[in-house]
Amino acid sequence: MASISVERGAPERLGASVAADGVHFAVFSAHAERIELCLFEPGGVQERERLILPGRTPEGVHFGFVPGLAVGALYGLRAHGPYAPEQGHRFDASKLLVDPYASRLDRPFLYHGALAAPPTRGLDTTPFVPRAVVEDLRRDAAPLPFAKPGFTYELPVRAFSQRRVDLPLNLRGTLGALAEPASLDHLVRLGVETVELMPLASAIDERHLVALGLTNAWGYNTVAHGAPDPRLVPGGWAEARRVVEALHARGIRVLLDVVLNHSGESDRFGPTFSYRGLDNRTYYAAAPDDPDQLVNDTGTGNTFALWRKPVADMALEALKRWVEVGGVDGFRYDLGTVLGRTPEGFRPDASLLQRIAADPVLKDRVHVAEPWDIGPGGYQVGAFPPPFLEWQDRFRDDVRRFWRGDAGTVSALATRLSGSPDLFDRPGRSASDGVNFITAHDGFTLRDVVSYEQKHNEANGEGNRDGHGDNHSWNNGWEGATQDPAITERRRRDARALLATLFVARGNPMIVAGDELGRTQGGNNNAYAQDNEIFWIDWADADDALIAFTGRLQRLRRALEPLSRDRFLTGESVAGEPDARWLRADGGEMGPDDWADAGRTLLALRMAGEREAALIYINRGFEPLSIRPPEPKEGRSLWLELTSDRPDAEPRPLGGVFELGARAIAILREG
Repeated sequence: MASISVERGAPERLGASVAADGVHFAVFSAHAERIELCLFEPGGVQERERLILPGRTPEGVHFGFVPGLAVGALYGLRAHGPYAPEQGHRFDASKLLVDPYASRLDRPFLYHGALAAPPTRGLDTTPFVPRAVVEDLRRDAAPLPFAKPGFTYELPVRAFSQRRVDLPLNLRGTLGALAEPASLDHLVRLGVETVELMPLASAIDERHLVALGLTNAWGYNTVAHGAPDPRLVPGGWAEARRVVEALHARGIRVLLDVVLNHSGESDRFGPTFSYRGLDNRTYYAAAPDDPDQLVNDTGTGNTFALWRKPVADMALEALKRWVEVGGVDGFRYDLGTVLGRTPEGFRPDASLLQRIAADPVLKDRVHVAEPWDIGPGGYQVGAFPPPFLEWQDRFRDDVRRFWRGDAGTVSALATRLSGSPDLFDRPGRSASDGVNFITAHDGFTLRDVVSYEQKHNEANGEGNRDGHGDNHSWNNGWEGATQDPAITERRRRDARALLATLFVARGNPMIVAGDELGRTQGGNNNAYAQDNEIFWIDWADADDALIAFTGRLQRLRRALEPLSRDRFLTGESVAGEPDARWLRADGGEMGPDDWADAGRTLLALRMAGEREAALIYINRGFEPLSIRPPEPKEGRSLWLELTSDRPDAEPRPLGGVFELGARAIAILREG
């Protein structure tokens, strides 16, 4: 029998901390009467013994030291206290609980109805809950020096490699596949500067998906926020660190998508396997007049009360662990508005946002907020304080609407190309605080944007009611898959034009993995439940020409100085001339009548730099246009670097008028 004592005092960290002669355990619960530590033998179904954590601090930390215990020990928790939902308490000692500070789990989470059974059933959930593994973590990883993300590649780990036959079978669908030469070479070929990994922390399938026989493919239903999911990262922290180091060796930064806004325990009818069982009233936000009614600003059934210090402490420890142990360079915050929520609503000066910005481990990392949630006042694009960058759905929508042909969208596109000064031009912020994208994991793929007018989510089992209804998309004359070569070519042309628009805009361009090779989801714009061929990238069907074109766009963005400048286009002087001149086809500057023309199909821009200028011509019309660029500055010449309708054409000098194809973009260099 193991013994447990308080002689060593409360440890500095919550969770399991390894000492030379045993293991410290500490867990927060302000309202539990007592916490039991449950120890397991490897493969054991029931715990071999339970030990009450004997110590308790005034702040509600229960703790104890188990001499003789070592790395590799398996453990769980049980919390005793009142089951009084009307008071916000849901203690149930029949539920085995996962330590919120666990660093590794011995198996994945699998949903079972017993996890949601009331305590009157007396159902012991031990067979259905992973055990935490005691680890002695190395906290000496070395992220790369800070830099803005640049060209970002959003990457769902399982979907990226599951169907890639040139990778070892045992690595497909795991994080380890990213360290393989084939994966790294692809990222380098594209010119990716930052990969944004979709969630890697341990997660569980939603109960309604289990009933439908579906599996969560995105990983946004997190449980143990500081423990890699065994399905995605079977090698644990050593594997995570090795992959990050392999990406770093190729000059690629790594951001991790983190879900700090909620847990996988869902609403009050959901399962109990961690936070709810330890201290439901502290961890979750509830209605002021009904502690049993959880706030649902996330759309998942619960919302973390991150304004409370114990909850924020948990979030900060998870972030720091991914940096110090895994070596990641920063984070993308799912439904990031929740991080700034207080009982009074969103505040840019909320305590958690301030703590992230000031923390010695986190302050020099990259922080990208998804600046919205579904709660009251949840849309906060442009409202986050430094150092937070923000996803830019206004860019997505305005670019799509322009290319779809919506009337009166030229001015909106010009604003987005300028770095969205309407959103970000304020003290302490710059054009690179915006992350521009046309597609992301949530919504249509690039190919589907130009192939479907309507969503087709029947496979999700919700009668096609889920997902966005208005996608600002078009189908080029036929809904979905077609063998018509003319329609196929129009779609490819539109896809290239959309990509080119993204890469010529001020800000950080982001694409989702697979868009560079023509991936389709068959019109499903909410593929979170499709851990199958609908969501997995089909490498056998890859459009190599589109891959090459995407890489060419990125190389041109990096090489052509005005395209990569980090300042808003406002008309201010650069090297003695306006940084932006908006042009007509004849080379003259646009006037009020041009801007007011709701049917205008051409937008042209000359961007000045210190050493050279870039000219961008965008024709959304269905007929080619004759373009006369303005005369270059003395001593300079014009080169046609790229046209999206002729993606293989080599750069060539220009001496005057040139033809810009229908539904195309041309990029010129004046230097």
